[in-house]
Amino acid sequence: MNSTLFYFLHSFAFQYVWLDKLIWFFAVPFIYIVIVGVGVYFFIEYDLIRIRNLRELLQGKARDVVRIFFSAGLAYGITSVLKRIIHTDRPFIALMNVHSLFIENDYAFPSGHSATIAGLAFAVYFRHKRLGYLCMAAALLVGLARVAAGVHFPIDILGGYVIGFIVAYFSRKL
Repeated sequence: MNSTLFYFLHSFAFQYVWLDKLIWFFAVPFIYIVIVGVGVYFFIEYDLIRIRNLRELLQGKARDVVRIFFSAGLAYGITSVLKRIIHTDRPFIALMNVHSLFIENDYAFPSGHSATIAGLAFAVYFRHKRLGYLCMAAALLVGLARVAAGVHFPIDILGGYVIGFIVAYFSRKL
């Protein structure tokens, strides 16, 4: 199933220049746009401009924002460590007939992009349901694009989502 889904999604790459650009957009810079967008939303929604010191940042609604970005960062950190332990090759290395739209130099499992955006999405969901659903849709787009680009297998993406969810779930109690 992993290979079948990979080949299906990857078949969209290298068909049209505009589609390759769209895949690249969702696979690479889109995650940063989502992160900044969530930050701006909460900055405005919670009026964080009035915070004057670290103590105020770690209290009240501002604490929720810190938890959200902590979840995303911790999920990314965990995947970075796991990649060095597990050593799974990326599809364009593991499969002879696969080319990627861009090159990634580290190992594949679990996906750091997927873990980061899933950690963010679930952490947002625990505090703001509607925005959380939008972030989950963004996470799905990022995962699909990274597979279509040929830099991850679906199992890498799923592993990242699981790590992101677990981190967000446990960090909601901090």
